[in-house]
Amino acid sequence: MRRLVPYPLLALALFAMWTLLTGFSPGHILLGALVALIVSRSMLSLKPEPPRVRVGWAMVRLAGIVLVDIVRSNIAVGKIILFNPPHRHSDFIELPTELRSPYALAVLALIITATPGSLWVQHDANRHVILIHILDLVDEAEWVRQIRQRYERLLMEIFE
Repeated sequence: MRRLVPYPLLALALFAMWTLLTGFSPGHILLGALVALIVSRSMLSLKPEPPRVRVGWAMVRLAGIVLVDIVRSNIAVGKIILFNPPHRHSDFIELPTELRSPYALAVLALIITATPGSLWVQHDANRHVILIHILDLVDEAEWVRQIRQRYERLLMEIFE
């Protein structure tokens, strides 16, 4: 069975997502199963390295911090959209990062993009710099400091 479906959790997640997005007709279920099998088998060619994850309080703290930040950012972006302050300035910032684990970088990308008002745009692997767009940029140094202290430190504790 492992040879047919080398990544069973990936195949199951793809099948579930396909079925939820397209519906429960027999054709869509069959097509979803086929897509899940093909994509799961194609992951063999990528040969992803297994993640080294340290389960502990760092994960809980990171989840709490991200949840609070998402709520705060939703409120801030809502105010910007509703009241359109004239002093608002959006821009890009470059964030130098010490993260090397692709899994830690992926989680950081998810956190930054899931937080309203910020968007991960690009990662320069040679320079180890991330380009981020900020909807309401006041102080670039403060953004860099907050991301490094709030997320990067905990991600390094979890993944590296």
